[in-house]
Amino acid sequence: MADKSWVEFWRHLQSASGLGDGLAWAALAFALAAVLAGMILPAARGRVRGAVILFALAIIGLLAAAALRTGGSEITHVGYRWVRHLSLFFMGLAILSLAGIFIFDVLLARLGLNPPAIGRDLIVAASYILLALMLLRMAGVELAGIIATSAVVTAVIGFSLQDTLGNIMGGMALQMERSITVGDWVRVDPHEGVVKEIRWRQTSIETRNWDTVVIPNSVLMKSSVVVLGKRNGQPRQRRTWVYFNVDFRHSPSRIIEAVQQALRNDPIENVATNPPPNVVMMDYRESMGAYAARYWLVDLSRDDPTSSAVRDRIYAALGRIGIRPSIPAQSLFLTPENTRRKLRQENREAQKRLDALSAVELFAPLTEAERVELAGRLRSVPFARGEAIVRQGETGDRLFIIAAGEAEVQVAVSGSSPRTVARLRAGNFIGEMSLMTGEPRSATVVALGEVQCYSLDHDGFMNILKQRPEIAADISAMLARRQVELAAIREQLTEEASHNRVRETQRDLLGRIRSFFDLLA
Repeated sequence: MADKSWVEFWRHLQSASGLGDGLAWAALAFALAAVLAGMILPAARGRVRGAVILFALAIIGLLAAAALRTGGSEITHVGYRWVRHLSLFFMGLAILSLAGIFIFDVLLARLGLNPPAIGRDLIVAASYILLALMLLRMAGVELAGIIATSAVVTAVIGFSLQDTLGNIMGGMALQMERSITVGDWVRVDPHEGVVKEIRWRQTSIETRNWDTVVIPNSVLMKSSVVVLGKRNGQPRQRRTWVYFNVDFRHSPSRIIEAVQQALRNDPIENVATNPPPNVVMMDYRESMGAYAARYWLVDLSRDDPTSSAVRDRIYAALGRIGIRPSIPAQSLFLTPENTRRKLRQENREAQKRLDALSAVELFAPLTEAERVELAGRLRSVPFARGEAIVRQGETGDRLFIIAAGEAEVQVAVSGSSPRTVARLRAGNFIGEMSLMTGEPRSATVVALGEVQCYSLDHDGFMNILKQRPEIAADISAMLARRQVELAAIREQLTEEASHNRVRETQRDLLGRIRSFFDLLA
């Protein structure tokens, strides 16, 4: 008798589900699909769990419906009908939810399609509504009356919630049109920041000051929104302007060339190389010319630090051509200027130059008077962080003496990436072979911070060699000795081989120095 009741219960359960013999297979398939979705999509486990709960509620409801039928209730009984249709509704919701996960998060993702979240929600919600209408029709409910009534209710709700609905429709339009997406930098006056979230009602923007601005979507739809640094088919980068002023008596072409070269020669962090930075003259003012350095900012969150680095590079570039940024003409200088003060400043600067020359072994053969003469020919040249003082392979005839700051020596071999081999500090010098023979630079030297150098070129040293050509022999001997000392360590030369190598190298260097400075006659 118990077996007969069980068979009858199972038959009623299959009938209530509407699946017949396929109920068990449907439940098994749903369980396997839920497990698979949880394994391949860890981020969607919360939604998978919700679908499983709905399916479990559906099974419980169907069991209750089958129990009512087994207990003698008719198919037309109100309680049986409501329990059955509610269970089928829960089952449909569960299946649609799981199907949505596979369609949107697996299938479309594999195809490279990523529909907006609001569009996905609308599709799922529409499927829920269709499911409910189908079940209501199965239950014998007259849908025409419901639709007519719902239209009136919708009108009342729409009138009373028009602002909220405006925000929702705005959010739908933003996501469907993709005019603004998460990650975009936007300006909605007076706010500027990165879009972090677009929801049904509002859009959240994080500013550079770590503020979060919540803007209703209806406001975004009615306002002018600037999407910063966004062009079709181009990387996100934005042109930024840095203004500076220079005395109008200086040649604009000279200023533009010097600053533009400084901005382009060596990379600056967060500044794009394509398009390259450029400099333009904007205007002539009362006492100065107005200029602008324009560069393309890569990381839009770091606008001020990058502009600061650009200003540092501009200041150094102007300093190397003996120009300082201009100040307003109405500024008053109250420091008394007299002959004694000026002489004191000149003596202090002359002593600094003499001290710098004394640290260079190359000038050891010079007399004190010759060093004083040479000190007068030194030029002060500043470099900003990241700038190359000299570049490997470039020709040059200039010696640099580091007076303050620190730089690193980089060497590239056979087209490989540059490798740091040494660090230079105040008192070190760069380019003695280029000064004496004009040979190309053997390494690249890059400023690690603000570096102040003194430079001496070929013409500045020529007068002393013309007056005392014998100095060339002493200098060539010193240079040869330094070169052979390094070679002896690398090649493990014997003392005799080193001595012979010094003589040969000195003879070669002496000939090159005499030729370079036109001392052959």
